[in-house]
Amino acid sequence: MHQSKILLESDTNELEIVEFRIDEVDWHGNVFPCYYGVNVAKVREIIRLPQMSRVVNAKPGVEGMIKLRDKVITIINLATVLNKATGDLVADRVVVLEFNNLMVGVLVHSVSRIYRISWKNVEAPSAAVHSDEVTGLVKMDDRIILVLDFEKIVAELCSESALKPLDAMLLDRPESHPERVQKTVLVADDSVFIRKTLCSGLRAAGYNVVEAENGSQAWDIVQQTMQKAAQEGNKFRDHISMMITDVEMPQMDGLHLTSLVRKEDSLKDLPIAIFSSLASEDNKRKWIGLGADCILTKPDLPKLVTVVDDLTERFALDK
Repeated sequence: MHQSKILLESDTNELEIVEFRIDEVDWHGNVFPCYYGVNVAKVREIIRLPQMSRVVNAKPGVEGMIKLRDKVITIINLATVLNKATGDLVADRVVVLEFNNLMVGVLVHSVSRIYRISWKNVEAPSAAVHSDEVTGLVKMDDRIILVLDFEKIVAELCSESALKPLDAMLLDRPESHPERVQKTVLVADDSVFIRKTLCSGLRAAGYNVVEAENGSQAWDIVQQTMQKAAQEGNKFRDHISMMITDVEMPQMDGLHLTSLVRKEDSLKDLPIAIFSSLASEDNKRKWIGLGADCILTKPDLPKLVTVVDDLTERFALDK
């Protein structure tokens, strides 16, 4: 399946999603279509389910394994993960995903089409949805598409993808770095799972942390902080020392957020790190060109505190 890369290299605040269905069946046998979506940048291909091998003592949700061009990949049954009552419906389509240097397949009932939409049209999930697996809602004319948090889903089922608590990996305790208490890091990520991991680790290291659920909220915080700094006659970095942002977020993605920050003269020296599962070597170069100072992926997570230490110290010396 061809992947469009233009959206990941430019400041469009748009994304393309692959829509698929995991339907439900009630006690009377009535089928209710349920629509879900995933960023096309994560989709390697879509195939019919080939012969599958079962996994001994697998976690609920792990359906089995298949061989795909000399690679063995885990197959996840999304109906099980999402607690769907599917009756006799057969999920025979596999959406093969690749991110965080990991390839997995997810079983779905059908795949519809690809939509190109603005992040402004992706809303944060409401309280009514009440699911940690959902990071956004896309309102179409006749249905709602739920955007799933595949980082969380895969991390809970595949041990090689799991994020470990940062505070267990710190080489130095907070008391060894009293300067961290004077610094505040703005973290923008729509995934509660990822954001909690990042923020808890930074706080354990001694940093102050301000959280934003998406790029739009982060930009509001940045603007409010700019006004406060101007009113008090001090620098922006006296209030926020660094920003860490995801790429995929409702309302405003991290690339557009980075671009907006870099257009402000008073924010030219604000260190920006992008933390994303989409950070291929090609994208890393493009995002650095957009204004990011550092690109982090899941394997880099144990180094997060060291990266923040280095960037905040280096940029403080450049002030």
